[in-house]
Amino acid sequence: MRVISGERKGTQLKSVTGTGTRPTSDKVKESLFNMIGPYFTGGVVLDLFGGSGGLAIEALSRGMDRAVIVEKDGRALSAIRDNLEKCRFTGRAELFRSDAARAVQATIRKGGAFDLVFLDPPYARDTYYGLAGELAEAGLIRAGGRIVCEHDRTVELPESYGGFRKEKEHVYGGTVITIYGGNEEGENNG
Repeated sequence: MRVISGERKGTQLKSVTGTGTRPTSDKVKESLFNMIGPYFTGGVVLDLFGGSGGLAIEALSRGMDRAVIVEKDGRALSAIRDNLEKCRFTGRAELFRSDAARAVQATIRKGGAFDLVFLDPPYARDTYYGLAGELAEAGLIRAGGRIVCEHDRTVELPESYGGFRKEKEHVYGGTVITIYGGNEEGENNG
């Protein structure tokens, strides 16, 4: 696993062994970023299921200003810290050890806004995708922002989350990437 493009292109990332995390493959990651970018001119990314930090780190490498990464597993958190240090992104990332649902509630209370949200929960936990709707309804995703969900083929996601409508859906074997966007004229809370 590596950073595919941008300022840290080619940097090898540490992954977490075991069945608790499932890193996005380099091939899927490259396709995903080609669909949503591929590069950014600033912004804030939220990764609710950090894993190894690969998606948030890729977004930073491609031009996002800051990342907020949530992960509840201690071993995965350690890998994310190592990967952020290796890429020299520690000053641009906030890392939280928390369950994603609790992190969303805390974010709603605290406020803030995101330009890009990644949801890649364990495939057996499809109830977590509703967190995208909670963030959208609370106005925490900026106008023109995107929600990216990685999920199993058996998981059916809704056509929209708040003002964010399903734009694209691509299948890679048993994995599906669903991208929500729009809301260009919605409120900008950032």
